[in-house]
Amino acid sequence: MHGLNRVLTAIFFVAAGFGPPAAAQQDGLGAAIELVDPKILRVCADPNNLPFSNEKGEGFENRLAELIARKLGKSLAYTYFPMTIGFVRNTLGAHRCDVIMGYPQGDELVQNTNPYYRTVYTLIYKPDHGLDGVKTLADPRLRDKKIGIIAGTPPATNMVINGLMAKAKPYPLQIDTRFTSSAAQMISDLHAGEIDAGALWGPMAGYYAKVSKEPIVVVPLLHEQRGSRMVFRITMGVRASDQEWKRKLNGLIRDNQKEINALLLEFGVPLLDEHDRPVTQ
Repeated sequence: MHGLNRVLTAIFFVAAGFGPPAAAQQDGLGAAIELVDPKILRVCADPNNLPFSNEKGEGFENRLAELIARKLGKSLAYTYFPMTIGFVRNTLGAHRCDVIMGYPQGDELVQNTNPYYRTVYTLIYKPDHGLDGVKTLADPRLRDKKIGIIAGTPPATNMVINGLMAKAKPYPLQIDTRFTSSAAQMISDLHAGEIDAGALWGPMAGYYAKVSKEPIVVVPLLHEQRGSRMVFRITMGVRASDQEWKRKLNGLIRDNQKEINALLLEFGVPLLDEHDRPVTQ
């Protein structure tokens, strides 16, 4: 994302700071006094950003929120705002909700929980079109190809290093997801032959490959020798002051990791362990 969005596209979409804290709830202790309403899991989310979330509850972050709410014995409510400039300020920072379900580790706009998955940018292409077996952006077979890239994301640096930008097709990073999707447009262009390949955030690539009527090869970019890192840990994001709430979520992640993995794999998210090996269950 989503710092790096969700993408990430989430990694790059989020911006802005926190507002002043709202009055704390006074009817409980620990995490309860840090939350907008201790009886409700209030989630900050994008209204139209599959595979992460949408207002219909169809994304894997929606499903994860349902799991967490169930484990906590809480009802579930959302504050929706496009994952673009001002997302954190207008949701978590404004005390309209208490957790962002997917956030890159290390971004200073939020306090991160422990990571609940680790994933990677990918190269996507259609099989049997001359790119089978390509595993890195340094592969010479890519030199004369038109490659889609979301501007400002880490693979763009590696494409520059490898001389791939002259024929590249850029897609905008900061968008209003209520009206458009750079990832969806890239997939559409790949199917139409407008591009030969694309560099795309793994959760998006895996999801679109899974739901595509035509086969798409998804290659994790784990063999880059130069340029930006491709692998990132994803956490949940909470307010800097919400220490007990963070600890509560950390416990839920620890105790439910297998169920979380299964949910992510169902959506095609390419999961990696700490040694860059695929997680398959």
